[in-house]
Amino acid sequence: MDKATVLVVDDTPENIDILVGILGGDYKVKVAIDGPKALALASKSSPDLILLDVMMPGMNGYEVCKRLKQEPLTNHIPVIFVTALTEVADETQGFELGAVDYITKPVSAPVVKARVKTHLALYDQKRLLEQQVKARTKELEETRFEIIRRLGRAAEYKDNETGLHVVRMSHYARLLAMQSGLPEHYCELIYNAAPMHDIGKIGTPDSILKKPASLDDNEWDEMQRHAEIGAEIIGEHNDPLLEMARRIALTHHEKWDGSGYPYGLSGEDIPIDGRIVAIADVFDALTSIRPYKKAWTIEATMALIEDESGKHFDPELVKHFKLIIDEVTKVRDAHNESG
Repeated sequence: MDKATVLVVDDTPENIDILVGILGGDYKVKVAIDGPKALALASKSSPDLILLDVMMPGMNGYEVCKRLKQEPLTNHIPVIFVTALTEVADETQGFELGAVDYITKPVSAPVVKARVKTHLALYDQKRLLEQQVKARTKELEETRFEIIRRLGRAAEYKDNETGLHVVRMSHYARLLAMQSGLPEHYCELIYNAAPMHDIGKIGTPDSILKKPASLDDNEWDEMQRHAEIGAEIIGEHNDPLLEMARRIALTHHEKWDGSGYPYGLSGEDIPIDGRIVAIADVFDALTSIRPYKKAWTIEATMALIEDESGKHFDPELVKHFKLIIDEVTKVRDAHNESG
């Protein structure tokens, strides 16, 4: 294994030489003779541990420690003060600033070696635990995302032979969110939440979903209920993903001019995730083969979407969608119904 790196910070060359002599055989030792150099070196090389003198001209060790702990690149590095200050108040101040230990001058070689070895071992354990937690968290998130995608496809199988609709439109929604300048984490959320948009169809009778003829008024009312049913299935949660999935299920059939359902919302009163999915959903529905219709061409579909700009769809989002149509088409071709 590579040797751990220890940064020694002291304004007195003799003190540096002593610590380098004690630690040089077991560790990579880097040195800094003042606070600013220590901060620059810590940010650049990210040492595994810092031995920090307190009484230095200009910027003392307490200020250096404070700044180290304020910076994301260095706040995780364990700091041990090496100082002639032995008052309880001095030690208390150091611990409050985030130091992990104190070594008093003049230093003892066995003490320095033991303290450094102990805190490096603790630091390694902490990093290992953090890696394990991150890996487990990622695994759980991926499992959650997959469950949501599968539930979305389960609903889609009720009136779509392959269930690829939810795959395609989720990609379209992410591409449109990205083109609209929304944050990266939001784009990933909408990609993972969009498959749940029609989960409410689970509660819609097959006699309505698969009816080959036009729906009568009562059947259309029942069909429209799938938006609210979907929101009820997902429920209310603090989790951002499920919260977005619920909004999308509830609002992706609202229309910009207020003529949609279930609440007749209009304009920006419709959540933006619902407005994005509305375009992605309609585009894919029109360009896909269904038992009751042939697939529309890209050109005919875009002509309808542009015609519905300001009526069904958010006009700004329509402009953004036009700009990504080539990418959208690539996704459609990669996930077509024939596999």
